Amino acid sequence: MSKVEQLVVLGATGSIGLSTLDVVSRNPERFAVFALAAGKNAEQMAELCIAHQPKFAVMADQQAASALSNLLTNSECNTQVLAGVEAMCELAAHTDVDAVMSAIVGAAGLLPTLSAVEAGKKVLLANKESLVMSGQLFIDKVKQHGATLLPIDSEHNAIFQCMPASLQNTSGLLADNGVSKILLTGSGGPFLKRDLATLSSVTVAEAVAHPNWSMGQKISVDSATMMNKGLEFIEAKWLFNCCASDIEVVIHPQSIIHSMVQYQDGSVLAQMGNPDMRTPIAHALAFPERVDAGVKPLDFSQMADFTFTKPDYARYPNLKLAIDACEMGQGATTTVNAANEIAVAAFLNGQIGFTDIYRINAETLNATQNINVQTLDEILACDQAARVKATEFVKRGIN
Repeated sequence: MSKVEQLVVLGATGSIGLSTLDVVSRNPERFAVFALAAGKNAEQMAELCIAHQPKFAVMADQQAASALSNLLTNSECNTQVLAGVEAMCELAAHTDVDAVMSAIVGAAGLLPTLSAVEAGKKVLLANKESLVMSGQLFIDKVKQHGATLLPIDSEHNAIFQCMPASLQNTSGLLADNGVSKILLTGSGGPFLKRDLATLSSVTVAEAVAHPNWSMGQKISVDSATMMNKGLEFIEAKWLFNCCASDIEVVIHPQSIIHSMVQYQDGSVLAQMGNPDMRTPIAHALAFPERVDAGVKPLDFSQMADFTFTKPDYARYPNLKLAIDACEMGQGATTTVNAANEIAVAAFLNGQIGFTDIYRINAETLNATQNINVQTLDEILACDQAARVKATEFVKRGIN
């Protein structure tokens, strides 16, 4: 019997983190929680610590760490509480750790994820922003340090499962391995058929109500604008060593086919399943084996028709913006990602309208073009500059 894998969960209190812990709890003979990390939710983290008994828990916020310590004082939990990004980085690289779930939302997840990569860990990547921001640098570090990179996004995990074994085991050219195209599916979100003229009046409640998936607020808004699919497009480019022309976005409202790989002989392999993130999480945790994820299997006799359409860029301008940024280079993708985080936060806080998200993203990209980034410091500086510029556009109000 193989040893129990020690796992660090970055972003433990989020949707992906909680789903990961659910899969872990179903397979205690395979996985154990070494450390949990989160932002500010001390109450939920206390519950997770009591349930999973990790050796360490890290809160990004010092005040939240103090609150967590107080909550655990009279419990039977001996978890050591730490604070700050540096502590997250240290635990992600800890010698006793086998695998790291990278599920912190946004750019905040980059440094701890890179620490895991540089320590040669098995990295389960749910934080797409790490690749969107750092691209080639990230992939080079994976190769340099012998880390294993497994995608958690349902689409990229589906693509990985549909790839030939030669490309699962090592990076290579798609064409040299019989692959002609990656078909990246997306549901189209809650506004697939909404009158375009009414999108400017979309409320926060409407935007976060995804028809198929249960997700956090930020990614739900990204799904509504399809910026999420744009970021996934960029992520796919780096994960699968391909060009933008090798990837095609397909709208599939039912979210049953999670993505497809088209081969040179005319075959198309599709990965299917109920829309439940525990499936890709379980796949990556146990790869190349399979474990129970607690997911209800598909019942094909009860399924409606599958439908597919091309994306309408008038409806989803953020998708086109992200694809354009992908072709422009690393500085552009870092900029768009940073601007989008600022714009979505402003929308969720009631500062801007739904369609202002695109305008802020586009204006920020236009204002910061031709930035050449190669080093980590340059990437972080580009990210910060884009945030400052996007914040200015939010404060001005774009008419």
